[in-house]
Amino acid sequence: MKTVLHRFLVVSIMTAACAILPAQAQQDDKSLFDYSGADRMERIIAAAKKEGTITVYASIAQSDITKLANMFEKQYGIKMTVWRAGSDEVLHRTITETNAKTYKVDLVYDPVTELEALSREKILQPVHSPTFKDLQPGSVSEKRDRANVLVSVFVQAYNTKAVKKEELPRSFKDLLDPKWKGKISIEAHEASWLGATVKAMGDEAAGIKLFRDIVATNGISVRRGHSLLKNMVASGEVPLALTVFSYMADQAKRKGAPIDWFALDPVIARANAIGIVRQAPHPNAALLFYEFLLGQEAQKLFASLDYAPSNSTVESPIKNLKYTLMDPAVALDERAKWETIFDKMMLGK
Repeated sequence: MKTVLHRFLVVSIMTAACAILPAQAQQDDKSLFDYSGADRMERIIAAAKKEGTITVYASIAQSDITKLANMFEKQYGIKMTVWRAGSDEVLHRTITETNAKTYKVDLVYDPVTELEALSREKILQPVHSPTFKDLQPGSVSEKRDRANVLVSVFVQAYNTKAVKKEELPRSFKDLLDPKWKGKISIEAHEASWLGATVKAMGDEAAGIKLFRDIVATNGISVRRGHSLLKNMVASGEVPLALTVFSYMADQAKRKGAPIDWFALDPVIARANAIGIVRQAPHPNAALLFYEFLLGQEAQKLFASLDYAPSNSTVESPIKNLKYTLMDPAVALDERAKWETIFDKMMLGK
């Protein structure tokens, strides 16, 4: 009788233990988001390799995400699936799938304004990373659910065959000169840039009037897409563009294109950020890629591609350029306002 009872108790205990293990394992996985022990990375790597895969939604250039994915897969042996699209599409797909409880994505890479929108929807998982201390001030949200990976700086680009360096404007007011008539262009979705620029000028009303006067005097053509705008400057079809990212101009210049850039004050920059989805199917692989993107190896790759890295221990290719970083909360809250102003000013809507 005792033997039978003993066996019954052993089986019961083992059964209960097996039932608890998955929940305990999930709890241990979650604890890695806040774990700060000396073996933190070792534990993250081990847990990530068990998952073996990660899905990323990103608006980064295809060539750049391919380089990052190859580097990550080679280093950790974890397969990466990337769905690349425009920033709005990445945002909308993430929200739509979350609302439908169809959890496919692990980590989102998008402009910080879109990450702020995901944060407000409570879609992102807070993280505590020792790498945060190395990032530029303001790179991590108060809720620790998003972190800046790099900074894209808006500069003014020109075709070196169409415009001489000594003829370049020294201020936005100089664009009122009739010699710029029919020569200026802007990207079609830069309402937030316009808002941040006129705010940084110190007098919002005066700033709006200045750009309206430029449009009335010389016109500003609108082009859809930053890459397209850069290519049109390089081809000479657009002599001067107001909103080209510095890294795009530098990359094209390095390839021999007749393009260069300068920066009118105030200089505005926008961060690109990452966040891990709360219901990520592969949370540990996501956490590993998160740490990888903020670490020196990936940040040095960004710098080599002419991006401004968020990690302050990595030298920036534009370290001598002072800029104002766009506030994602303000940009999101005032998006409708500035889109209305931009469309009416630039498109006559």
